[in-house]
Amino acid sequence: MPVDAGARKGGGFARFFFVVALCLFTLVFAGLGIWQIERRSWKLDLIARVEARIHAEPVAAPGPDAWSGIGVATDEYRRVAFRGRYLDVPATLTLAVTERGPGFWVMAPFRSDAGFTVLVNRGFVPEGRRGADERRATGAANTQVVGLLRLSESGGGFLRSNDPVAGRWYSRDTAAIASARGLGEVAPYFVDADTATEPGPLPQGGMTQVSFRNTHLVYALTWFCLALMSAGAVIFLIRRGSGAPLGD
Repeated sequence: MPVDAGARKGGGFARFFFVVALCLFTLVFAGLGIWQIERRSWKLDLIARVEARIHAEPVAAPGPDAWSGIGVATDEYRRVAFRGRYLDVPATLTLAVTERGPGFWVMAPFRSDAGFTVLVNRGFVPEGRRGADERRATGAANTQVVGLLRLSESGGGFLRSNDPVAGRWYSRDTAAIASARGLGEVAPYFVDADTATEPGPLPQGGMTQVSFRNTHLVYALTWFCLALMSAGAVIFLIRRGSGAPLGD
């Protein structure tokens, strides 16, 4: 077989495999773009539902019978209200980073009149004021808490695990805090107290950060651009000609 014919044949095989691979890449990139569009729709719907919840009238905090059915899609950031008293148990300080700088969330156990215990995030204290507690009435009956329901944050923070023995808390893990404080069974959620419940000065309630990262459209456009580039490369290879090797 002449050298030119062999090179032409080898180039044809290489071109074929490149075309097949690029077709697969085009399908994968397009699929990822469509998936990001679907994720964006889901995120926008979630944001709309959360916005409606945080401005709605408060409802009764879920009791033990409803705990197994609590989830992000149905309950996160729902406004709730309940009455009872703070327990005479030391509050747990968990690391917080807010617009006011670094500090701590004050997590205090609360016994509701309905007979269950829930951790209340009474609010924020700055890093240098971790012992500040200027308004708390421990044991006072008929105290009302109004705030946003938040699901437990298990484990810890980024690259840092909660250390109950050392008293270092990087997330609001209700089960772990309850175990460390000997509280027994507590709700699988905590409640961020609002400014009416904890107006300050310290701790300062009503500082819940309601934000959702929504970069799905950027990702979708990126994947679709990659799909177009792959499709363009396929068209280029097909139009290049049937005989010339890729290196010609």
